[in-house]
Amino acid sequence: MPIKLEGSCHCGAVRFTVQSSTPVPYQLCVCSICRKVGGVGGSINLGAHSDTLEVKGREHIGISKAVLNRDAPDESIASSERNFCTKCSAMLWLYHETWPELLHPFASAIDSPELDPPEEMVILMMNSKPAYVRLPEGKKSVHENYGEDSIEGWHKKHGKFVE
Repeated sequence: MPIKLEGSCHCGAVRFTVQSSTPVPYQLCVCSICRKVGGVGGSINLGAHSDTLEVKGREHIGISKAVLNRDAPDESIASSERNFCTKCSAMLWLYHETWPELLHPFASAIDSPELDPPEEMVILMMNSKPAYVRLPEGKKSVHENYGEDSIEGWHKKHGKFVE
C-alpha cells in the first residue's frame, strides 16, 4: 500500500497529504530552475498519486511556470506547474498535465514520515551547475542531463516501490 506523505510550507499556511509509491529522495536536480526555487543545492522531487492529494490552505497556493532557456532566442515557458505558498514562498509540488496521474512533491516540503535516505544519490543536470555548488557527500551517480531511470523505474529497480 502506498505511503501517506504529510507536507507543509514553512509558515504552515498550506498543509497537504498525498499517497506515494516512490518515497525515496534519491534524485537531486542541480539545474538553474531547481537551484533558484529550491536553494543553492537544487531540488529533490518525489513521486505521488495526484488523485490522493488533500490540501488545507489552498487559497495560499500560487503556481509558477519556469522560463526555459532564459535570455536565449528559443526562450519559452515550461508547461509544468510549480505550486508554492504565496505567504512564505516555500515550494510544495510540481505538476505536469502530460502525466495527470502524477504529482511530484518537493522532498523539502515533507514533514512525515521521516524519508529513507538512498544508498546512492543520483545527481541530474550537471551541465548547468555552477562551480560553487557542492555535491552531497557519499556514493553518487552523476549525469550531465537526466539519468536513465524514471522515478518509478528507479524505485522498482532498487526494490523501493510501494504498491
